[in-house]
Amino acid sequence: MTTTAPGATRRHYLMCEPRFYTVSYEINPWMDKTRYTDVDLAVRQWRTLRDTYLDLGHRVDTIEPVDGLPDMVYAANGATVVDGVVYSARFRYPERGPEGPAYQKWFADRGFVTHTAAQVNEGEGDLLVVGNMVLAGTGFRTDRAAHAEAQELFGRPVVSLELVDPHYYHLDTALAVLSSDPQDPQIAYYPPAFSAGSRSVLQQLFPDAVIATEQDAVALGLNAVSDGQNVVVAPAATDLAAALRERGYTPIPVETTELLKGGGGAKCCTLEIRPAGAPTGD
Repeated sequence: MTTTAPGATRRHYLMCEPRFYTVSYEINPWMDKTRYTDVDLAVRQWRTLRDTYLDLGHRVDTIEPVDGLPDMVYAANGATVVDGVVYSARFRYPERGPEGPAYQKWFADRGFVTHTAAQVNEGEGDLLVVGNMVLAGTGFRTDRAAHAEAQELFGRPVVSLELVDPHYYHLDTALAVLSSDPQDPQIAYYPPAFSAGSRSVLQQLFPDAVIATEQDAVALGLNAVSDGQNVVVAPAATDLAAALRERGYTPIPVETTELLKGGGGAKCCTLEIRPAGAPTGD
């Protein structure tokens, strides 16, 4: 069993400040439009998350939020970026539809090669880079056909995983990438979120994975961000934090409770930009 984290590598992230954050519609079980949302608290929590990345030495760029698109704060859903190639998001629900072009324009304006998706996909919400492969979620948001599209675009094996619990509607709510070292990729995941066949696949690919508890999962603790050493995680995911410490990782609790009202945590707010020629990010 792996007991030592591989060590931190500097990352490049894209984030979107939640200045227009609210829950005005319901497209996942976390959302309740009758609940009060505190935009000022959401912004404070978001800024703490951003500052945590900066304090760890990572680069953070920001995209301007758009009034009327409250879920733009969940930047990870906006695209998937591998080797400098941007696979744009194509959202399932019309309420989020304009986010994909907004993120694609941000990348195009900065000289990135962008690919307009033909298939429904929700970016890094369902496409997680692990070593030289991509783990790809389906069942609620991203179409399985998008997995083939991503494989052709990135030239990396894409492993399809079926999600079966609507509370874990994106892969990044049920699985966290801890290390993308091709020699020793490491993940954490919550087995009940997956179909029996997908659990078997994960067991074969990652026999030493950290297995999250229900307490971790309901706190959206697996919506975590790792740089290979430091893991930004929901404070309530205490079992996960203990397991990470046992493996040599450094859990860093950052509160995102207000953003959880929309169904997202730290990872949802964080889109990783993997430039061409750079080591694969976690």
